[in-house]
Parts: sequence; structure tokens; C-alpha cells
Amino acid sequence: MEKEKKQFKVTFELGFKYACYGILGVYAILMIIGRFIFKPMSLFWRSLNIFGNAGEFNPVIRIISYVICVLGASYLIRLVIKLLENLFKRGRALMDIFCSLVNAAAYVILAFLILKTVGVDTTAILAGIGILGLVVGLGAQPLISDILAGFFIVFERLFDIGDIIVVDGFRGTVKEIGIRTTQIVDAGGNIKIINNSDLKSIVNMTNQLSLAICDIGIEYGESLERVEAILKENLPKIKEAIPDIKEGPYYKGVAELADSAVVIRFVANCDEGNKYQVERDMNRQFKLLFDRNNINIPFPQVVLNQPTSFETVTKNQQAKAKTFVEEQKELSKGFAEGDINNN
Repeated sequence: MEKEKKQFKVTFELGFKYACYGILGVYAILMIIGRFIFKPMSLFWRSLNIFGNAGEFNPVIRIISYVICVLGASYLIRLVIKLLENLFKRGRALMDIFCSLVNAAAYVILAFLILKTVGVDTTAILAGIGILGLVVGLGAQPLISDILAGFFIVFERLFDIGDIIVVDGFRGTVKEIGIRTTQIVDAGGNIKIINNSDLKSIVNMTNQLSLAICDIGIEYGESLERVEAILKENLPKIKEAIPDIKEGPYYKGVAELADSAVVIRFVANCDEGNKYQVERDMNRQFKLLFDRNNINIPFPQVVLNQPTSFETVTKNQQAKAKTFVEEQKELSKGFAEGDINNN
């Protein structure tokens, strides 16, 4: 039953859409060829032709003509804006705001035209609206502040729809930038709606590549130089196994001497949207690498047997480890600042 209702709704909306297209098309044809098929002073033509003002007209036909013309023009303008939106990677929020303004302006213009058609003095209404607008403006400063902030966000290109940002600890993708509010959706589908004037502490995570960090512990008895020599030979294979990595991974050295492990750190640059998946993939690949080379990752335990015997590092491995560490320091210099903040 629910599926049938959805199907009916989709069919109805599609039918209504095409009916509007048909009405707009017929109206456009009549406006183009009407002067040739109708008498210039006929009541129907004077009523239909909103660009002419000679003689009397039928109010109903004139109002219908206004509705079709104004809303049709609004639709076409918004359609052009949407087409232009597809040509630009950024600026979609600005286009959406323009569409909203065009739509609102169309309804305001249509309302005044209809009132004028039925004989209402719109001049007095405009004067009254001006006074009312002044009064409302004095009491609607937060609303005006939100609107102005929205325009500054768009024009200064602080962020755009599709960007990943962090606002007051909430991390998500910008879903919509409206005239008054901005909507951000997180990885769980939760939507946070924030007034534009409240967007003061923003971190745009999309402008630059993000840092993915992988910390792995090895046993204290394991030779660090042997591990580094193995890493030197296998890091390129890790990158091949994780296509989402843009730069790296690089070995940053010993991050911590923990209670039961020597924690070593790896970093890589990737797109913000892939950051956490890249970290999970790095954890997996390094675990598989350590398993293949008998490098133990320790865990808290009570030792009831003889201590584990570890393999002895060779001089060749010592030389490789020293060269490898120096190379990695040089390659990952640009990662240092982001690395500190995530420590």
C-alpha cells in the first residue's frame, strides 16, 4: 500500500510538471502568433496580452495570463541558473540563493499584478509596506544578520555545498546554504541546522588534503632497526594497496614509549572524505605486513612462560634503517604541523 502511494505521488508530480510545461508552451505560442489570428481589439486578445493596455479586458483571463507569464519566466530564469551551476565546481550555494530570490520576487510581483487587475490601489500598499518594513526591520535584526552573513559566506567562498567542515565540534558535509540557515549532515545522516550569523568558528576540511594517522605498537624486545628496514622495503606496497592515499604513507618515527609497546607512527595525505577509511586501511595493511615478518603487536598479558626470543638485527638492516629514517624525515616535513595537532 505504501509503495502504491509513493508511486501515485511520483506519477502525479510528473503529470503536473508536464501539464505546466504544456500550458507554458501553449501560452508562448499564443503570444507569438496571437496578433495574427485574433483581432487586435478583441476582448480575449486584450485580456491575454499583458503587454498591451488598450481597451477593456476580462480580469479572469488577465490574471491567468499573469500567473502563466510571471511563474513561467521565474521557472525559466531558475532553469538557466541551474544550468550555469553545473558549469562551476564552486558557487552552487550562490546559485541556490539566486533561485530562492527569483522565486520569492516572482510571487511578490504576481501578487501586485493581481491586486492591480482587480482594481486595488497598489501605491498605497507599497507605502504601507515601506513603513511596515521599517518597523519589522528594527525588530528583526537577528534575521537581517543571518541573511547578511549568508551572503558573506557565499561571496567570500568560505565553504560551499559538498565541503566537509567542522563547526563547534560538529563535523559534517554542507548540505545546503540558505538565505538564513546552513544545513550540515554528518556521517550518520544527522542534520545540524545553524543560523548563518552563528557560523563563527569554522574549519574547512576540504580545501587541502587531510592527514591520516596510523599508530602501531611493537614489543620492546623487537629490534626497532629491523622493523625500520622492513618498512623501507614495503612502504611503496602499502600505497599501492590503498588507492585513496594521495601522498605517503610516510614513517614518522617513534610516537610514544607506552607501558607495553613502542608506538611508531605513519602518516599519509588523502581527501577529507576518505580520511577515516584510509586510517582503517592503513591499520589493516600494517597488521598484515607485521604478521608476514614476525613482528609482534603486544597487548596486556600476564607472562607465565619464558620470554619471547627476538630476531637479531643485521648490520645491513641497521644501515637500511638509518637511511630509511632520514629519508622519511625529509619526505614528511610538510606533515609536521598537522601531525602535532593530532598527537
